[in-house]
Amino acid sequence: MHNRARLVVGSFLTKDLGIDWRWGERHFMRYLIDGDEANNNGNWQWITSVGVDPQPAYRRIYNPALHSERYDPNGTYVRRYVPELENVPDKYLPQPSNMPADVQDECGVVIGRDYPEPMVDHKKAREEALERYRV
Repeated sequence: MHNRARLVVGSFLTKDLGIDWRWGERHFMRYLIDGDEANNNGNWQWITSVGVDPQPAYRRIYNPALHSERYDPNGTYVRRYVPELENVPDKYLPQPSNMPADVQDECGVVIGRDYPEPMVDHKKAREEALERYRV
């Protein structure tokens, strides 16, 4: 799993969903074939702002859609690992739920049927995470 994807997953799990980083770290070590104790543990602590390099939480709240646009602008990575989105136009790939109904029908990806609705509103989840991290 690409390191950028690991960081986005870690940020989403801990910041957007508010789940303890140790659950994600344990899952990655158990299921990823390239698990490395120090690297995996360190990355999870880094992204959750609790490790040896603590930074303000706002610096490590990653917006998955923006990371998709910035680091996978043509959707190569997403299309390889999320085949349900293979026919989604590039414009909507970072946030498939933004596709109008006619585009969903055209590409064969109806949100809520073929691909899940968003779990959280990232903007609201970000605000809640900042509140949780406030000391």
